Amino acid sequence: MPISPARIIAFDTLLRVETEAAYASEILHARLNAKMDENVPTKAAKLSTRDAALATEIVMGALRWQRLLDFFIERYTKKKTTAIDAEVLVTLRIGIYQLRFLSRIPARAAVGESVELVKRARKTSAAPFVNAVLHRAANESREPAENFFPQEPALVDALALAHSHPTWLVERWLKRFGRAETAALLDANNKPPNRACAVVDSENRDNVILGLAEARVESQPGRLLRDALIIRSGDISKADAFEEGRIAFQDEASQMIPLLLRVNRGDSVLDVCAAPGGKTMALARAAGPEALVLAADLHENRLHAMRKRLARSEMSNIKMVALDATASLPFSGKFDRILVDAPCSGTGTLARNPEIRWKLKSSDLAELHQRQVLLLSSALERVASGGRLVYSTCSLEPEENEHVVSETLKAHPEFRTDAVEIPPGILAVDALAETLVGDDGAFRTFPPAHHTDGFFAAVLLRR
Repeated sequence: MPISPARIIAFDTLLRVETEAAYASEILHARLNAKMDENVPTKAAKLSTRDAALATEIVMGALRWQRLLDFFIERYTKKKTTAIDAEVLVTLRIGIYQLRFLSRIPARAAVGESVELVKRARKTSAAPFVNAVLHRAANESREPAENFFPQEPALVDALALAHSHPTWLVERWLKRFGRAETAALLDANNKPPNRACAVVDSENRDNVILGLAEARVESQPGRLLRDALIIRSGDISKADAFEEGRIAFQDEASQMIPLLLRVNRGDSVLDVCAAPGGKTMALARAAGPEALVLAADLHENRLHAMRKRLARSEMSNIKMVALDATASLPFSGKFDRILVDAPCSGTGTLARNPEIRWKLKSSDLAELHQRQVLLLSSALERVASGGRLVYSTCSLEPEENEHVVSETLKAHPEFRTDAVEIPPGILAVDALAETLVGDDGAFRTFPPAHHTDGFFAAVLLRR
């Protein structure tokens, strides 16, 4: 039985995530935009839209539901997943995911191609084992998963297994959000996120929409931002607006962060953790071509990718520098506006980056907190008199958000927080500013409520 290109890409991607701690979205982007390898008969052909969609569905679905899939694997094999070879384990996850979650995939295709995948991975001796396990899985695939759970599990265990999340993460969310909001969050994390886009030049928005329609890309207005678009269907890469850099994929909450900095024409701006560059571009547009906009990042390779992206947008007022921003910043001058979009756990992005939930450990939060305090502290030293700084993360965890701000301010009494103000005219018609800013003045988005990634932002002013 030949193996479809979609399943080959899904297998290769998931195996790298499993064995190399790679990020699925990065691998998928590279594979879906490349020609197929020598194992695929249609070597010279570009991957079809249908195969690209199926590969993405299998990869992201298998990662989101990995805990539940592993529960069934251990049920059928009577082995711990840690005792199963990675190639076999990934094959079983792919097979069971299709059997349980993709009703349009015939069982024979899910089973048969999985057997061929494990052979392709040079694990031929495991083929009968995979075949037997998946046939058993197929026989039970229409029964609700809960029917097989241990009797009367604790609430946290039941939610964690049923929604395929780590128990420690569900436990802390239950304490903070309560049962209803936690269940809604878990559910949101297991659904594909909106394919939101930022329109680079808002005055050109109508032309962008027209161009998307001509490329057979269906879009709709953003939920939060007036100038955002959500792609409903179609291949955006075929649209001139995407190729020319006039539109870029970016979550709506992420699009809002640079707007909170309230950059004025001519302001000097520092983006401390700039890559991949979406927020930097928004800052540069607000500051204007005559202003200094400095984009810094720890990794030179990320800045290189950012340069290629900026080349399409024809922005010339952005300068780049690779540096470790946890140390004192090597600048003699100060900046009117600084953005610290800090590297974080990413718990607000688990729908978009599902593998994070399996990589992250509770102990990581303390380490991230320490690094974030150093980043914020060094950035504060470069804020000009009367200047403004925005600290943001895509995390839901207080250790990375409120606690970072409060600890840093204790060491820098010359700064204070200021309530976030949503700039007038940027919100979509039905979006309400009061749902985005809490009683403490901080900006927050919550995935099930706002249909975006979960973001936090605080504004800090020099007294």
